[in-house]
Amino acid sequence: MDRKKFYITTAIAYTSGKPHIGNTYEIILADSIARYKRFQGYDVFFQTGTDEHGQKIELKAAEADITPKEFVDNVAGQIRTIWDLMDTSYDKFIRTTDKDHEAQVQKIFKYMYDKGDIYKGYYEGMYCTPCESFFTESQLVDGKCPDCGREVQPAKEEAYFFKMSKYADRLIEHINAHPEFIQPASRKNEMMNNFLLPGLQDLCVSRTSFKWGIPVDFDPKHVVYVWLDALTNYITGIGYHCNGDNSELFNKNWPADLHLIGKDIIRFHTIYWPIFLMSLDLPLPKQIFGHPWLLRGDGKMGKSRGNVIYADDLVEFFGVDAVRYFVLHEMPFENDGVITWELMVERLNSDLANTLGNLVNRTISMSNQNFDGVIIDTGVTEEIDEDLKKTVLETLPKVNEKMDELRVADALTEIFALFKRCNKYIDETTPWVLAKDPAKKARLSTVLYNLVESISYGAVLLEPFMPSTAKKILSQLHAQSRSIEEMRHFGLYESGTKITDSPKILFARLDVMDIMEKVNAKAAELEAAQAAKEPVIDIEAKPNISYEDFSKLQFQIGEVLSCEAVKKADKLLCSQVKIGSTTRQIVSGIRSSYTPEEMVGKKVLVLVNLEPRKIRGLMSEGMLLCAEDENGVLSLLTAEKPMPPGAEVC
Repeated sequence: MDRKKFYITTAIAYTSGKPHIGNTYEIILADSIARYKRFQGYDVFFQTGTDEHGQKIELKAAEADITPKEFVDNVAGQIRTIWDLMDTSYDKFIRTTDKDHEAQVQKIFKYMYDKGDIYKGYYEGMYCTPCESFFTESQLVDGKCPDCGREVQPAKEEAYFFKMSKYADRLIEHINAHPEFIQPASRKNEMMNNFLLPGLQDLCVSRTSFKWGIPVDFDPKHVVYVWLDALTNYITGIGYHCNGDNSELFNKNWPADLHLIGKDIIRFHTIYWPIFLMSLDLPLPKQIFGHPWLLRGDGKMGKSRGNVIYADDLVEFFGVDAVRYFVLHEMPFENDGVITWELMVERLNSDLANTLGNLVNRTISMSNQNFDGVIIDTGVTEEIDEDLKKTVLETLPKVNEKMDELRVADALTEIFALFKRCNKYIDETTPWVLAKDPAKKARLSTVLYNLVESISYGAVLLEPFMPSTAKKILSQLHAQSRSIEEMRHFGLYESGTKITDSPKILFARLDVMDIMEKVNAKAAELEAAQAAKEPVIDIEAKPNISYEDFSKLQFQIGEVLSCEAVKKADKLLCSQVKIGSTTRQIVSGIRSSYTPEEMVGKKVLVLVNLEPRKIRGLMSEGMLLCAEDENGVLSLLTAEKPMPPGAEVC
């Protein structure tokens, strides 16, 4: 009998840099679901990978002075290394620079164009480079990107567009008819109320202002919009061919059973992707789950915030399975979770070292002390045994229910409730008291059998979430893994089995002060190493000045309201700068490093009491402060924190 298939995907990781633990959470979550589905008997195909095109990649590669392909090869390697480090069992790792993927994207674009779903025009709007997305003024939030909150820049260029409105009503009908399609429900409501019901605008699906992308083969000055490229990985990765010559893997697995994504990209997956599929006449995925974020204690993780935690650093201090447990257990179904070093130590000590590790260790120790490690069910039972068995056998259906609802944290809680019940059983049966009475030896033997059986049962359930730990437990107990059908019975552990005579500690308790000292020491070491790598510039020193001389200079924060190039002057920009309640005109030789569009909205440091002078016939009433590197590249000096125009720099 053929097993029922289950096709699960993660969002493909963007290769702009090394993923932090918040990014890594998704692959661990997907892996736990994939492993559990295999345990349930499903034929699982689990796909992940990397998203490698776009303007942001092109810019980062230029900064690193390497080609975009060299840049993404390096980062994709880092991502795959971390996915492997976290013991994830993916079946396919796709890269959007794979030649077969690129070829299919070109064919998909041409198919949509020939069908009349894509047409050529011009785009003018506000563009967010990190998100690779255009927005209208009305879509901005406080003048910034509605998705990431970063600055946007005005842009106009020739582009191809997709007729989103052609399929909008059909998508609305599908969402209403399939309430499970978008999960959690709050994400569905957001998409319907904020995007679909107000009406969809046509989507820009090509770019001409950069080259690092898949060329539109019939108009090669255009590259395919990065999201059309990236989203199609879910079908190209399993062998979709636009000419209909699909692989057996595609025919077997599509539609996907679950797209697992972060809540920040829910719009792309629940609006753009289904509409693209409708254009291709393909069935829609069965479910899209927008999981919450894993936040640092002080907010969302980001390099600019200086609060990033990486998975490999956590593994160095806590081990792979402890990290897997933490991120899976601490993430609610719908709301954001929080991670800190201190919380990691607390959870490891309480749940892993105490509840689980101590349970396994003392059960093995008591068995070795009293029976030379031979586990025998003598049949000397008491009423309390039935309550333990009931708890054990009720755990499987509870975990099944939680996993079917994608409530992974709750499923883990149910498994650890079983281990807590085992600890309570030890307190109730008092094996150390039974061991003192020879007449109670048979009873003690059954108590220890019940514990070993219950722990073995729990370890089998634990495997999808903490695979290495589950194997260690079963190995020390010399227990066999079990099928889901066998899990419906208590007492499958073979009586007379001898457990290990040298138990190993699963999780050692940690001291939070010791961990924080090591974390801070490593951070300082990395900071020093980074500083040593950074180039420095030595310039000729000017004569010292007195404090009185310096106090004559007045520096304030200015906001650039508008800016334009000075005609017939290659190096000059003329900016209107708001300083307090006044506006000043300042001419600066910064055109080699900034465009007029880039200047607007910047808050800069201004020397305001510099004597006004004419430059190329324009009055300049101050000076913008910049730093300059050895290549003559300029960087405007700005305030680290938000400051109002006119704030004094002192």
